Amino acid sequence: MWIEIEPNSFVFKLAIATILCTIIGIERELKRKPLGLKTCLVIGIMSCLLTYVSILGAEQYSVAYSKPMDPLRLAAQIVSGIGFLGAGVILRRNNDMISGLTTAAMIWGAGGIGIACGAGFWLEAVVATVLLLISVEFLPFLFRFIGPRALREKELKVKIIVDSEDKLTDILKEMKRQQLKARKVRVKDLRDSTYQQMDVRLLVDDKRYTTDIYYTLKQMDHIVGVELETM
Repeated sequence: MWIEIEPNSFVFKLAIATILCTIIGIERELKRKPLGLKTCLVIGIMSCLLTYVSILGAEQYSVAYSKPMDPLRLAAQIVSGIGFLGAGVILRRNNDMISGLTTAAMIWGAGGIGIACGAGFWLEAVVATVLLLISVEFLPFLFRFIGPRALREKELKVKIIVDSEDKLTDILKEMKRQQLKARKVRVKDLRDSTYQQMDVRLLVDDKRYTTDIYYTLKQMDHIVGVELETM
């Protein structure tokens, strides 16, 4: 015997929120991001629950107390509360780069999907989820082929040890000839040594292997040490 579930029932709304947030959670899990499947499911399910309770409670208590109530009061607080979770996944790495912004936005998106499902707008939630995944997964991949050249470049943090301080300019010119764009150059003398250290941010083609960049730098004259890190 089949059990019919109405589209406006709480079970149906909760099921849609669970499915959509599962999709988002799996996408983050595949990328090894702080926002995992369990976190995304908790956010989506509870957002759906609180939104449904907020609407249902407003209908019931407004009759009991003969006083109009805001049906989305709890939903408004959900948006504020999610901000704290989003702040927790934004990290500052050792290379001075900020990471986790997309994951924080996905937390906000999972909460929004739960709110939409709880309010009964499940079709809109489905469309929003599809567009969200297209924006995160497909569009960046597409822009690497049809977008500006800057979108097809990656940034490397490089530490170079040079044995002659009057060759620093020559090394930068050689980098330019090798299609290595130098950004934010910093030079300092090493203690108890005649060598100099030059810290450089390099922009290179995304298809070039990091190891190839390492070998290219090592083969340059007056460079005695190289340390590379992908940003």
